[in-house]
Amino acid sequence: MNLTVRPMCQSVYSGRMEGVKILVNSAFGYAVAGLASGLYYRELTKAQDFDGPTQLSIVHTHLLVLGVLFLLIVAIFERLFVLSASPLYRWFTVTFHAGLLLTVAMQLVHGTMQVFGKEASAAISGIAGIGHVLLTVAFVVFFLALRSAVARAPEHRDGREIDNASTNVEEVA
Repeated sequence: MNLTVRPMCQSVYSGRMEGVKILVNSAFGYAVAGLASGLYYRELTKAQDFDGPTQLSIVHTHLLVLGVLFLLIVAIFERLFVLSASPLYRWFTVTFHAGLLLTVAMQLVHGTMQVFGKEASAAISGIAGIGHVLLTVAFVVFFLALRSAVARAPEHRDGREIDNASTNVEEVA
């Protein structure tokens, strides 16, 4: 009977966990920004006695859903499949962060202008549109990276061999 126990030492997992740490830290940053944007929306509209629709109301949601929830899901996939091993992963991270930051920045500008009763130019909508296009590209690249990571998954699972599980079961029986 061959029961090998591998110690959970930091050196074995530190390389794999680095990508997860970066994603979790990014999600935390977006959580802080999302909560701050919700506070900004509430306090600005209250101070200006504004009661109406504004782009500020959706900044909070964009940051929390895309910046926090989605990145935490990506962190799980990074831990399971080592997405960062794919050359597409860097393209995903750059386009995702650029797209999200550009989108919410323009929503903040446009929403603030709405609260102050200023007319927004078409350039603001155009720049926000570029942010949305970058997010779309990021999602496509993410799924391509995920597909390639899932295809090569057995060789990256915690240093364990998948076939050992069936061998150990046969030896026990």
